[in-house]
Amino acid sequence: MDSHQQRYEFDNGRGQRLAARLELPAGDVKGWVLYAHCFTCSKDIITARRLSQGLAARGLAVLRFDFTGLGDSEGRFSETTFSSNVLDLVAAADFFRHQWQAPALLIGHSLGGAAVLAAAAEVPECKAVVTLNAPASPDHLMPVFQPYLAKISAAGKAIVPVVGIEFEISQAFIEDLMTYDLTEKIRHLNRPLLILHAPDDQVVDVDEARKIFQAARHPKSFIALDQADHLLKVRGHTEYAAGLIAAWAAPYLSTGDLVLTGKH
Repeated sequence: MDSHQQRYEFDNGRGQRLAARLELPAGDVKGWVLYAHCFTCSKDIITARRLSQGLAARGLAVLRFDFTGLGDSEGRFSETTFSSNVLDLVAAADFFRHQWQAPALLIGHSLGGAAVLAAAAEVPECKAVVTLNAPASPDHLMPVFQPYLAKISAAGKAIVPVVGIEFEISQAFIEDLMTYDLTEKIRHLNRPLLILHAPDDQVVDVDEARKIFQAARHPKSFIALDQADHLLKVRGHTEYAAGLIAAWAAPYLSTGDLVLTGKH
C-alpha cells in the first residue's frame, strides 16, 4: 500500500509556527498517530520518514513535526527546553484534534520517546504509547553537556557541539533536564506501552529501556531490535519496527466514523 504526504503548520501555543507533515495511507485510515523525532533532529530525518511511511503502508496516518527552533519550524532552539518540547507535542495533539481527531497513538524516538511519555497524560484520547531507543530520563543527555557546564552557568548559555553540529544551549535547558521527573510520569502513564530498543544502541544504552519497563505498569511490552543502531539506518530495521508497532497497536486504534476531508 502506497502513501502520500500533506504539509501543515500549527501554532505551538507560544505564537510560533511549527512545520509538520502528515503521512497518509492510500486507503482508509485505521488509526491516527503523532510522532516525536530525536534530539536536535527534524521531522525529515531518515528514521522519522521511513517509519512514518512504513506505518502509513499499514493503514496508519502519521503526523510528524519539527520541534520549536528545529527544521522548518519557527523559534530559537536556545530558548527551548525538554518541557517546551512536551508543550509542542500537546500543541500538535490539539492541532490533530481540531483538524481530524486526537491521536490515539504517540510514538517517540530517542529524547522524543521521553517527551511522548511525558505528554501522554495531557492527551486524554491517547490510548497507547511507543518508545524507540528512548532514555528513561531527560538527564541522560547530561554527559554531552558536562564539559560545557561551567561556561553555560557563567554566561547563561554556550555553544555546544551535538553530533557534529553546534547548538546554543541555555542554563534553563540544563536545569530543566536535571530536574524533570519523568519516572513519576511513567509510573502514572496508565496506558499500554511498547518499548522498542536496539541492544547495540551506542547512543542510548539498552539499560534505559529496562528502567522504563520497570517504572511502567502493565500492560507493557519490551521488544529488542536486534542488530539495529540508534537511528535504524538499515531500511529493513525500520520496516520491522513499523510492522511491530502496527500489529501491537491495532487493538487500541479506532477511527470511529471519521472521514478524511483533506482540509488544510
